[in-house]
Amino acid sequence: MNDKEIKKGIIYVGANDAERRIFDELIELPDGTTYNSYLVSGSEKTALIDSVDPSKKDILLSNLKAAGIKSIDYVVSQHGEQDHSGSIPDVLAAYPMAKVVTNSKCRGELADLLMIKEDKFITIEDGGEISLGDKTLKFFFTPWAHWPETFVTYIPEDRMLFTCDFLGSHYATENLYAQSNDEILIPAKRYYAEIMSPFRSMIRKNLEKIKVLDVDIVAPSHGPLHKGMDFITGYYSQWASDDVKNEVTIAYISMHGSTGKITRYFIESLEKKGMKVHAFNLADADIGDIAMALLDSATAIIGSPMVLAGPHPKAIFIAYLLKALRPKTRFLSVIGSYGWGGKLVEQLAEMLGSLGAEIIEPVLVKGYPKEADFKMLDELAEKIRAKHQELGLS
Repeated sequence: MNDKEIKKGIIYVGANDAERRIFDELIELPDGTTYNSYLVSGSEKTALIDSVDPSKKDILLSNLKAAGIKSIDYVVSQHGEQDHSGSIPDVLAAYPMAKVVTNSKCRGELADLLMIKEDKFITIEDGGEISLGDKTLKFFFTPWAHWPETFVTYIPEDRMLFTCDFLGSHYATENLYAQSNDEILIPAKRYYAEIMSPFRSMIRKNLEKIKVLDVDIVAPSHGPLHKGMDFITGYYSQWASDDVKNEVTIAYISMHGSTGKITRYFIESLEKKGMKVHAFNLADADIGDIAMALLDSATAIIGSPMVLAGPHPKAIFIAYLLKALRPKTRFLSVIGSYGWGGKLVEQLAEMLGSLGAEIIEPVLVKGYPKEADFKMLDELAEKIRAKHQELGLS
């Protein structure tokens, strides 16, 4: 048996990228990643489900050659982003009879991004299927998991679900499966927080769509496979819910010590009032860690000094991140310091206004914090505690 054989006629032909440390020049990869590609051989035809990042195309082609593949009938492209689709032109060059199977939205993306010719496509509809003989590929559209064109592929005969980015993780491993649920939980949570969290309402709909399927194995396009769906879909349901916890996430930056002193005091005040605090110094914080903390926090705080009459650039970045991730955070506020004046609060409030969270009156300190300032911080902590209690959090 091939050590990459998942089920009879289904083998893993993807690539490991353990050394990669940044994704999209934005997301840190503490555990590297994988680009998962799967070869499905039926009694009559053969399909490749997704390709790999172009940097690993030689590994994909070598894996196909090692598997003795002489021809490929279909290349199923579940998502247009290049870490999945980028090697499709190379596969088509090696297997010129192959057709690219995808939906109309992804078809347009692949034509634009990879210049694949129109006569190479087979366009599918939601719920459509293609027979490989003794195996059937059934396609279910899962929009905004995490692009509008994404879909999943189900093989009912093998009870196997290929989910692309949905239910995946950035986690480099040579093993087909995680060795334990604990091993993969944090990478999966980080992946959800960074990539899926802005679309949680659609994630809930897509979870409902796939839960009716009889699934033995979930095969995502990043990270190890899952035996059964209950573990990973259970956590996705929790993360995508509107439920929050009695937690506060604080992201701050300090230039000369004042905002740092303010933040440290405020953290102690919140903790004394029974709230769990996740604090991140933006001088060296990992945005993935911030994204994970925001998944459950009822309140988010930005701490910033005034810079040229406005927020510190890193505070502006975290406000942009909040706007992009659209966490289910219910309350927002700002703490910080200034020298002579400016519009720190107004600028941050304008950026955060579209989130729909309640903005609690900020606390800005002139210069280094004094006793009266610490009292205002205690009052802000008490307001947050009261707001959490109104939600039934404790």
